[in-house]
Amino acid sequence: MTTTELARRTALEVLGGEPDDLTLRRFLHGLPGVDAVGLEQRSAALGTRSIKTTSKAWALDTIVRLIDLTTLEGADTPGKVRSLVSKAKLPDASDPSCPSVAAVCVYGDMVPYAVEALGARHGDPDDGGISVAAVATAFPSGRASLAVKLADTRDAVEAGADEIDMVIDRGAFLSGRYGQVFEQIVAVKDACRRGDGTSASLKIILETGELNTYDNIKRASWLGMLAGGDFIKTSTGKVAPAATLPVTLLMLEAVRDWHRLTGEKIGVKPAGGIRSSKDAVKYLVHVAETVGEEWLQPHLFRFGASSLLNDVLLQRQKLTTGHYSGPDYVTID
Repeated sequence: MTTTELARRTALEVLGGEPDDLTLRRFLHGLPGVDAVGLEQRSAALGTRSIKTTSKAWALDTIVRLIDLTTLEGADTPGKVRSLVSKAKLPDASDPSCPSVAAVCVYGDMVPYAVEALGARHGDPDDGGISVAAVATAFPSGRASLAVKLADTRDAVEAGADEIDMVIDRGAFLSGRYGQVFEQIVAVKDACRRGDGTSASLKIILETGELNTYDNIKRASWLGMLAGGDFIKTSTGKVAPAATLPVTLLMLEAVRDWHRLTGEKIGVKPAGGIRSSKDAVKYLVHVAETVGEEWLQPHLFRFGASSLLNDVLLQRQKLTTGHYSGPDYVTID
């Protein structure tokens, strides 16, 4: 049985029927409503937790290991991707003890250059390698036919992508066409399969900044998990607001509840707007207090970021030297 077939079987068991609009609406709108005040208060309280100096080095290294180092610009070039990969492999050239990041995240046409640049380091981040993640399905808008979205996905996987970050059709979701969103995710997951029977990991980008309410974010999270997503991800980074602590807490709670219901562990990826190590530590606390420290590993939690790494490196240097280095002590990639 393929991963897609397993996901569909799980959905049938959870829903108690076929995943059509009527069944999905009954299930998703039957989920308990989100207490916005309570959610934000809990997130704010978790954000005040401090980490002792003895744990700060561990926290900074953990953040590095969980970063998807990202470049998603129209002006991306093979040279820029190679430079990004060099930084991913050795984030701090002055400190060989600095861990590598989890993955580099690029557009699909840049995947071959990332794979080539990684060379022998291309592999599973849980085993010390670095993955290649590719955005797909007409990122960031998702406005394309299903055929185009599937071709986009297959091209990236065939080029060597280990992970696919897909965007859901927010228009379909907000119109209540839940069955359409479900079937598109299932089809993309199937397109992640390789010729040898293995599959690229699938991250479902909700674009929470366009979903308007916490209840919608909760429903979209459950829809992504029902359809077989390996991760649920907050944002493309192209829409404001992107990742926020309350939204990430809400998604972590959804993942926790899914695990209790099915036994499956789903990953969470906040992306966009996380720029400081201080903020990233708050996300670590949210994870540890909601789903447990076991989620603080690359196949269950990631930061989608481009500038976060530099701040973490400066904080690591401060722990080592006792003083802050200037921004010219890290690369600008």
